[in-house]
Amino acid sequence: MRTVLSGGGRGGSAGFRKRYYTANRRPCQGNSRPLIFLAPTALYCYTSCYMARIMIIAGEVSGDLHGGQLVAELRARVPELDIYGIGGDRMAARGVDLVHHVRDLSFMGVAEVLLHLPFIRSVMRGLTALLDTRRPDLVVLIDYPGFNLRFARQAKRRGIPVVYYVSPQVWAWGRGRVRKIRRLVARMLVILPFEQQFYRDRGIPALYVGNPLIELAAPSLSPDAFRAGMGLDATRPLVGLLPGSRGQEVEAILPVMLATCRMLREQEPSLQFVLALAPHIDRERVASLVADSGLDAVLAESLPYDVMAHSRLALVASGTATLETGIIGTPMIVIYKTSALTYWLGRLLVRVPYIGLVNLVAGKQVVPEFVQGDARPGAIFLMARLLLADGGPRSAMMEGLAAIRARLAPAGAAARAAAEIAQLLPDRSA
Repeated sequence: MRTVLSGGGRGGSAGFRKRYYTANRRPCQGNSRPLIFLAPTALYCYTSCYMARIMIIAGEVSGDLHGGQLVAELRARVPELDIYGIGGDRMAARGVDLVHHVRDLSFMGVAEVLLHLPFIRSVMRGLTALLDTRRPDLVVLIDYPGFNLRFARQAKRRGIPVVYYVSPQVWAWGRGRVRKIRRLVARMLVILPFEQQFYRDRGIPALYVGNPLIELAAPSLSPDAFRAGMGLDATRPLVGLLPGSRGQEVEAILPVMLATCRMLREQEPSLQFVLALAPHIDRERVASLVADSGLDAVLAESLPYDVMAHSRLALVASGTATLETGIIGTPMIVIYKTSALTYWLGRLLVRVPYIGLVNLVAGKQVVPEFVQGDARPGAIFLMARLLLADGGPRSAMMEGLAAIRARLAPAGAAARAAAEIAQLLPDRSA
């Protein structure tokens, strides 16, 4: 049982109110010692064994992927650890107490965020209240900068240290946010090689811990097992479609991919098509889009790396999946399309030469990109034909992708990040 004496502060009563609630459900080990400290809005009195506590926020599917790995490594180092916050199925499987699921917050683009702003604000208020009623020792943020940097301000006001794992892409857009990061974040744990120096040059403590995708991006099935499970012919070449992990993204990009593949099938009837269906995407809606296109494509759920690895060519929505496909080494075409408003605003803000993460890491264009108005099925079809065939363009791309994998080494990013985070937790052994 944890006793909390709280009062005063913003929104509180003038006097102290005494509240009791169970904070730790695991049995105490060894002797417990009372611990009292004064927080900005409350006086907390721990009269029993205190478990280290972390609030973690990953607002996207890719963040859940990294968060699941990180939490597993943290628990290996700090077994008695209470972790709660926002995440997905992978983080929940590692014992994170989910206050909200990532599916509730998967909005793409400025227009969509504005549409859901009342809900986003309610989530922010709820999490802010938890900083007081379930006070963590540390807040760990994973990407998702529009929300996370605002929330970091609330943690900072309460004297709670903030660690950022998987940096927001402030080097691409929103460089004004660098000043905010310098003010609010205690440590940046970055996963792209160039980010460490970017932050250090701006006076922000940063460490490149490696890229977790080096370990994650690998197929779970052999080529024969995958094709057999999907009902695909083992002798015919395969084209993979990865249209994204957000509903709005799929709605904008999948029709372009399907039209391109229809043209490829007409040119080469032996081709087969498999679509990687991301978690939380409406299967019936995707199946309807595929059926309307007239393309015979198989839907593969929860097997994105197998789709990437066992395809001769992949059509990939811009995002983390481009880097994952690059690590695996499959030739690809990057496609990006969004609402006119979101794209127009993005053009004003983005300051990088490429939209694909795979090209940004390479520092040059290794993979062709078809963006917005240029994302036309006819143009993508011509490039796809070129990359499906053996020859110079395909070989050059595969060499470039191999170099990207080498640049992201070494493995063990989540383990190094967990070690850094564990050092910031208070020592409860005394």
